[in-house]
Amino acid sequence: MAQQHGENLRQAMDTLRAHKLRSFLTVFGVVLGVSVIMLVAALITGFDQQVQESIKQYGADTAFISRFDQGPHGGRRPKEERERKPLTLEDGQAIKELCPAVKDLTVFINWWEQQHTVRTKYGEVSSIDYRGVQPNFGQVYANAATLAGRFISEGDDLHREKVVMLGENAAPVLFPNVSPIGKDVMIDGSAFRVIGVVEKPKGMFGQDDEDRRVLIPYNTFRKIYPGAYEHSIRMQAYPNMLDQAVDQATEVLRRRRNVPYDGKNSFSIQTSQQIVDQFHSILGMVALATFVLSGIGLLIGGVGVMNIMLVSVTERTREIGIRKAIGAKSGDITWQFLLEAMALTGVGGVLALVLVNGLVLLVRVSLKWPGSVPVWAAATGIVVSVCVGLVFGVWPAMKAAKLDPVEALRYE
Repeated sequence: MAQQHGENLRQAMDTLRAHKLRSFLTVFGVVLGVSVIMLVAALITGFDQQVQESIKQYGADTAFISRFDQGPHGGRRPKEERERKPLTLEDGQAIKELCPAVKDLTVFINWWEQQHTVRTKYGEVSSIDYRGVQPNFGQVYANAATLAGRFISEGDDLHREKVVMLGENAAPVLFPNVSPIGKDVMIDGSAFRVIGVVEKPKGMFGQDDEDRRVLIPYNTFRKIYPGAYEHSIRMQAYPNMLDQAVDQATEVLRRRRNVPYDGKNSFSIQTSQQIVDQFHSILGMVALATFVLSGIGLLIGGVGVMNIMLVSVTERTREIGIRKAIGAKSGDITWQFLLEAMALTGVGGVLALVLVNGLVLLVRVSLKWPGSVPVWAAATGIVVSVCVGLVFGVWPAMKAAKLDPVEALRYE
């Protein structure tokens, strides 16, 4: 039986080689549908790896506290969110003092109502991520490693020194080909001395990967911008105690912000795992929609395969008659055409795998993105392509097997 199937498979491949263009056009829909499956799987895997890497930069045992709800949102925020009172430095101090599960905590401030610009005689960077941070910002936030120079110290913050740390991508624009350490920059018209450069988080990629962070001491920011009020808090829990830290911080903030016992929180606390869950939820919906579209492509491709196989049965009616006349059984004829259909779509699956791997490689090189086609996606794509040939090749194969040998031999 295995020898017969091997012979049928060789005949099927000979037929494909004899009609290369027709075979390619026939499986184009299969190639398209399988390519979408593999490409989506590669993108999801790559983005998931990127998000996981980004989360590691923020710290596994950390949580972000803001007065606004976190996660995706469209358009303007609801009125209820806009009317919430801002968080304060005292809120952060209370959480640190009253929450036993909290190991460390940092408060930072920004003024997002105004667009800030940093410049030197060599260049200028606008739309900067401008923050006033505490000295422990780098330790708690975990994505502010010092690349050059030093970080902001307790003395800098206490004495309101005009010192600044630049993001990794901002520094070379302001000081091309020279070290920025010890040099002066102008931020919104005020002079600052550069003391360090912040390393770009490894989770950033694509066109939005520019690290435009500009960090100055917290108290210096409050002195220069007395009207600034938008505080955010990043807290770090002891190992395996993040859930307890979140519960304790929630209780402290509800009490300090006078939230009724049955009222909604007037703030949000988001952990790294919640970010990952939200991302997976979004990707799941995108993947579902994409797989439905790929299913349509596979259906169209399957119909094309069925059509061309029916044409092949008609073209080879006399051949079928000869085979039956010399002893071939109906099962042999059935398997001959089934294997031909499966080989046809299987080759389409292989073409799709080569095409998608080429596209993924191009994206990896151009965007420095770590995505790749997962083994399970490649195997699934090949299996699906072969199954399309199996399903849509049944009718032509059965039609060929049912031909009467005498009538088939008379066919011209």
